[in-house]
Amino acid sequence: MQVTVVGGGRMGLPLACVFARHGALVTVADIDPALVASVSSGSCPYEEPGLPELMRELHEQGRLRATTNTSAAASVSDAIVVIVPAHLTADREIDFSVLQAASAEVGKGLKRGTLVVYETTVSVGGTRRNLIPVLEQNSGLAAGTDFHVAYSPERVKANMVLSRLQETPKVVGALDDDSRRRAIELYSRYLGAPVDDVGSLEAAESAKLMGMLFRDVNIALANELAAFCELAGVDFERVRQAANTDGEANLLLPGIGVGGHCTPVYPYFLTRESRRLGMTQRISEAAREINDGQPARQLDRVAGVWKPLAGRRVHILGLGFRPGVKVDTFSPAYALRDALIQRAAIPTIEDPYYSTTELERSGFQAGSVEGAELVVLNTAHPGFREIDFPSWRSAGVEAVLDGRNLWDRQRAEGAGLLYFGIGRSAKPERS
Repeated sequence: MQVTVVGGGRMGLPLACVFARHGALVTVADIDPALVASVSSGSCPYEEPGLPELMRELHEQGRLRATTNTSAAASVSDAIVVIVPAHLTADREIDFSVLQAASAEVGKGLKRGTLVVYETTVSVGGTRRNLIPVLEQNSGLAAGTDFHVAYSPERVKANMVLSRLQETPKVVGALDDDSRRRAIELYSRYLGAPVDDVGSLEAAESAKLMGMLFRDVNIALANELAAFCELAGVDFERVRQAANTDGEANLLLPGIGVGGHCTPVYPYFLTRESRRLGMTQRISEAAREINDGQPARQLDRVAGVWKPLAGRRVHILGLGFRPGVKVDTFSPAYALRDALIQRAAIPTIEDPYYSTTELERSGFQAGSVEGAELVVLNTAHPGFREIDFPSWRSAGVEAVLDGRNLWDRQRAEGAGLLYFGIGRSAKPERS
């Protein structure tokens, strides 16, 4: 089978490689010439476990190619999988522009009988209303009659993509029965993961969004309960562990903020669509507000107990949104920086996965603990786990905000530091 994967990003490229490993002849189509050159040479452009080795193997076998000419690739394909970004507009609506541009190029080369599958997370109804018409307009063909359309949401995570692709059930919804059959055949044969046929395009779109909303709401619940514990003098982590032993509760970990490509973005795809249908998703909208407000709320909490932040140098540990991953999309570090600047503080940052140039290119001032009065842990990188708190105190640090509850409170306080943890009172907890 000839398969084109449109979008050679951190999720699209591994997907293309797994298709090729299972026997498909795969072309990666992308508008970035540097990425296309990298793939064409068998060189991996991302840090993803197992991917460099797989790419070299596929390159030697001639099973993986790349091009900037999406239309040409589409014209010789049996199946086309589109996995390019969908961002938020300034009004927090889904921005279909990249998806529609990619769809237009696919449409120009689309031939009869081809299967087109969208994997990009979209609003419910987005494939049918916003993407299929673009394919039809640019091809002159009719969806469901001349070509097939399905939707199967991407559900993997950076640094775990290859394993998750083959273990996580592939949710599939389609325009019609023939499209469904073709999509199930594609993923069953060339991906190897279990396939979960949910019926319609809209059902498959909903499965991804509702899963993300579930996570966002439950993180927000943890953050709100943790905020209560901070006021009540109760250790939320100890309470969380106890509450989760009855088999009924599953309280998640609170934190200084939620980052990544998915959780801070995709809930808006559903809540905005729900408003258009005349219903407000009250819990989901409140969850976004709670989670988005965590960085600023925690800083204000510190300032209220310690001292005003104006004029203080505050050092942030970690730009990445997840431990051990060099990805900073919607990292709480950005909200921390902005909130600190608004409060007239002087933020600096360090992250072992980023060079000084990369940090500065992202809008940060690179620095170190030296000279800082407050240190804020944003990312629980392994390198930030073991801290010499006495050295920090000697360097002038007075307080620490442990945004991931990574550190030993007693060790920090024993070194003379004022310790703030998420869900932990600034005063000793009640026994």
